[in-house]
Amino acid sequence: MSISLNVNGETYEVDLAPETPLLWAIRDAVGLKGTKFGCGVGVCGTCTVDLDGIAVRSCSVPVGDAQGTQITTIEGLGNEEAPHPIQQAWIDEQVPQCGYCQPGMMMAAFAMLKTNPEPSDEDIRAQMTNICRCGTYGRIFKAVRRAAEQASSTSD
Repeated sequence: MSISLNVNGETYEVDLAPETPLLWAIRDAVGLKGTKFGCGVGVCGTCTVDLDGIAVRSCSVPVGDAQGTQITTIEGLGNEEAPHPIQQAWIDEQVPQCGYCQPGMMMAAFAMLKTNPEPSDEDIRAQMTNICRCGTYGRIFKAVRRAAEQASSTSD
């Protein structure tokens, strides 16, 4: 079945069964490899993408449900020449250890900061539910706070 997806502002026609997880549509049909496979059951958050402004676990969203939405992946935030403030904060705070979960972490932070631009530590703890096996949570929290500060200083 042909399904139309808007990923990072570009339209893709993918020929997949509607129940195929969005994760595999992004990785295999669209060819964007930044969204990672972790647990496959929506627990770890490694596969997090932004779907119409909401952080979702793409391994648990059927691709058929994503038709007609705006999907943003880690590739849609920024690039080496012009990193998104969240990506720059991750660099500045030296967040990644192994780095595998970090695209999902950044996408969760991206969605959270759109709705809560000045999160408290409690907000970050409650809303950033992704799992990091390396345990870089302290640096992740610093990076989220730094990204929030950067965003607020550029909007003033």
